[in-house]
Amino acid sequence: MASLERTAKLRSFLNVLGPFLGLIFVVGLFCLSNEVRPYFLTGANFKIILIQTVIVAISALGMTLIIVSGGIDLSAGSVVALTSVVGATLLVKGYSPMAAILLTVLTGGAIGLINGAAIAGFRMLPFIVTLGMMGVGRGLAKWLSGSQTVNAPETPVNNIMALVDPVHLLPLPPGVWITVGLAIMMAVVMHQTVFGRYVFAIGSNESTARLCGIRVRLQKTLIYAIAGLFFGLAGLMQMSRLNQGDPTAAIGLELDIIAAVVIGGASLNGGSGSILGSMIGALIMAVLRNGSNQMGWQNYVQEIIIGIVIILAVGLDKLRQKRSHLS
Repeated sequence: MASLERTAKLRSFLNVLGPFLGLIFVVGLFCLSNEVRPYFLTGANFKIILIQTVIVAISALGMTLIIVSGGIDLSAGSVVALTSVVGATLLVKGYSPMAAILLTVLTGGAIGLINGAAIAGFRMLPFIVTLGMMGVGRGLAKWLSGSQTVNAPETPVNNIMALVDPVHLLPLPPGVWITVGLAIMMAVVMHQTVFGRYVFAIGSNESTARLCGIRVRLQKTLIYAIAGLFFGLAGLMQMSRLNQGDPTAAIGLELDIIAAVVIGGASLNGGSGSILGSMIGALIMAVLRNGSNQMGWQNYVQEIIIGIVIILAVGLDKLRQKRSHLS
């Protein structure tokens, strides 16, 4: 009995430590090059990496909720593109920055609510619903923008992701600190609130959760709606960073987000995962892309690497599940 407890504790410790080891490995890999190392290991480059992490990290907060609950959302990239266009369009039309921020985030929440209602209310497969919404979101973004980029006027919104003093690590843009604050808040929500326990319960065994009195349909709808708010906020960050809304942006972003969450230790079968792991996973994805650029690798090489990382992450997830069943 004591041996089983020690084994369980060791496995739990390794699950927590795994993403950190992955991050150290990726950083060390790019530091092997004598040409890249002097530029890679600088405060200026780390600032760029953190800024590049923000969009995936904020989206991963929402995706963690969904994946832990046993679902998936393939529309995240399209929602980010759509909400970036919505935010830029609102600013062009003369809305105040605060109104534009609020409506942009709420647009993401509304799409998430539609996804959740369809999945929970009609018991449709999350894969199918969100795959359809991927096309709907991208189409709406192109329709709203006339298939062109929407250049946002100069407002305080641009300062959220502005790169100030690019030579030094500090100061970091407000968007980075917003991401850190939201991550801490969601970590508390996931592990210290009734809602968080419901998310894990639904992902572990939906039928059992229903028998225990959990209103599964309502909780699922809330999960997708909250995730949509995070995708909307990520779209706002995208607009702030580029100073425009681009309907063709964030293509394939959902793969980076899902990979970040799975690398962070979440199971695609639901029931396990952590906010800290997802944030480290998002950082790993940003380091991979940044390091690939520093090495001068072509974009197709980066895509191949990201694809391999996703396959390895899913393989590790399956290995963890197999070991847990054997024990």
